[in-house]
Amino acid sequence: QVLLVESGGGSVQAGGSLRLSCAASGHTYSSYCMGWFRQVPGKEREGVAYIDSDDSTTYAEAVKGRFTIFRDNAKNTLYLQMTSLKPEDTAMYYCAADSSCGNWYDYWGQGTQVTVSS
Repeated sequence: QVLLVESGGGSVQAGGSLRLSCAASGHTYSSYCMGWFRQVPGKEREGVAYIDSDDSTTYAEAVKGRFTIFRDNAKNTLYLQMTSLKPEDTAMYYCAADSSCGNWYDYWGQGTQVTVSS
């Protein structure tokens, strides 16, 4: 039904910026609730940012003021603009889609690695 493919990860110095992209398939992409998550090996996955079908957004406290989630429906692409990156932002980042906007994420991408050095 939906294929999600992340890109844009890489290695940056603290204070730098990256923009992650999540290309999505499907005709109903614009009505899906979506989110970005991150995970470090040995630790539980945490939510980073969320966007609802009406483009309302929610952010984890740790990234407020630094990260922005937005979508380009014409391109079926979700983005996470990350600025003022910190070493603690280092993680594998995943995008996910909730087809029913019921807070259960049906589809997940393969992940893209973000590494922030000090």
